[in-house]
Amino acid sequence: MEREMMEQFIGKTIRVDRGGPESRNGKLLAVFEDFFAILTEHDGVVYYKTNHVRSITESAKDDMKFGLKVPNKLDFKKAENFVKLLGKIRFQWVKINRGGPESFEGVLSDVNKHFASLIVKEEVVRVSMKHIRNISYGLKVEKSKKDHSNESKGNDKERKNDDKKDSSSKGSSSKDNDK
Repeated sequence: MEREMMEQFIGKTIRVDRGGPESRNGKLLAVFEDFFAILTEHDGVVYYKTNHVRSITESAKDDMKFGLKVPNKLDFKKAENFVKLLGKIRFQWVKINRGGPESFEGVLSDVNKHFASLIVKEEVVRVSMKHIRNISYGLKVEKSKKDHSNESKGNDKERKNDDKKDSSSKGSSSKDNDK
């Protein structure tokens, strides 16, 4: 994807790729030399290398769902290029390539222009820089209190229904035991 083309989507909700494990919806935060940053609802800020992105989708009706309010001063990492970005998030817990068999999660320990090293459990995994499609690190934006209260109300109802099921099943099992 060309940088100039991507810059017109800054601040808009887009879908990166049409489907598959790497596809995500989110607000485009910034575009850099060879990568861009989007804020996603579940993964936080995800950095995509532009040469691996097949398509960008913008809804003509602007109806893509995005359940987060972006803070005015969202503090995310910025860098001239992707290698320098990785240098800034060294020693952070990262996830490389969002899904599929080439997904890695661990502590980013070393970076150079050829590979990134991750500490994964008791192993050191070196991932070729040209095969990294995207990366995210621990930074996430929490939903507002209003969103949490709606979710908890739904969970309370589910819990009450589960409690009723449990007590009715317990009552029937004790009756069965009396027989």
